[in-house]
Amino acid sequence: MTRFGVMKHLKVLEEAGVVTTRREGREKLHFLNPVPIRLVHDRWVSKFAEPRAATLSGLKTYLEDEDMTTVKTVSWAEGTAPVAEGTAVFEVFIKTTPERLWEAITDPAQRAIYSFGVQTQSDWTSGSDYTAGIPGVVDISSGTNIEVDPPHLLVQTFDALWSDDVKAQGTTRVTREIEQVGTSCRLTVIHDGLPARANPELYGGWPMILSGLKTLPGDRRAARHPRLADVLLRGDRRRSLGNPPGHRGAVRRLRRRHQPQPARHALLVPVAPVAGRADRRARRRQP
Repeated sequence: MTRFGVMKHLKVLEEAGVVTTRREGREKLHFLNPVPIRLVHDRWVSKFAEPRAATLSGLKTYLEDEDMTTVKTVSWAEGTAPVAEGTAVFEVFIKTTPERLWEAITDPAQRAIYSFGVQTQSDWTSGSDYTAGIPGVVDISSGTNIEVDPPHLLVQTFDALWSDDVKAQGTTRVTREIEQVGTSCRLTVIHDGLPARANPELYGGWPMILSGLKTLPGDRRAARHPRLADVLLRGDRRRSLGNPPGHRGAVRRLRRRHQPQPARHALLVPVAPVAGRADRRARRRQP
């Protein structure tokens, strides 16, 4: 495949939201974004069907493997997903306001709902410290709030505390960026400073946490992905992605939503009353 072919495929994946990018100088780095795939999993795969689906997926991989001795999996939780140069990037769109999203990140009670019961305590000022944990059970992490700019930016150091293995990983950094996009917010989480062969427990839980966060401040309807809407509206990109069932109705709805409707003016024209059958009979009887 040529370099231009690779760029074209990456652009399609970026517009679909499964690949996110960041620029560092003249370089454009691409990161796999597992959050949209995790959202589909959480919405459509029930807790009763998940073990059976995982068993069938493992059986398929095992039987189709050439030497039938290894099973190739890609998992953030198990550390088999790619982490480029010690950086993991996650992105999710949430139908809410930046203020409500910031509150969901900084409020201990709300954070415990989608973060496995973990509460984070801090005064949320630049240079202050924070602690996170399940009260009376276990300490999860601690660190310093490097930069606090509500409701758009939160940069923190991250020291994991829940086991000796993660303590040995040292200090990393977590950045949360909130950007208003139409009626939704784009939340980007950047976990960098990861050591070589980092313990996957440090970053493997982000897709599940962000999936839970999406359903907390927003409504139950999925936020409309602006880049995905653009893909659907453009015929050439739609053909490159294929036409899923029901795509025509979705495209029509998106076009009506994005295109301005023409003004409707009432045209009032005096119209003479139409004579009924009884009136015509009455005229014939007249001399």
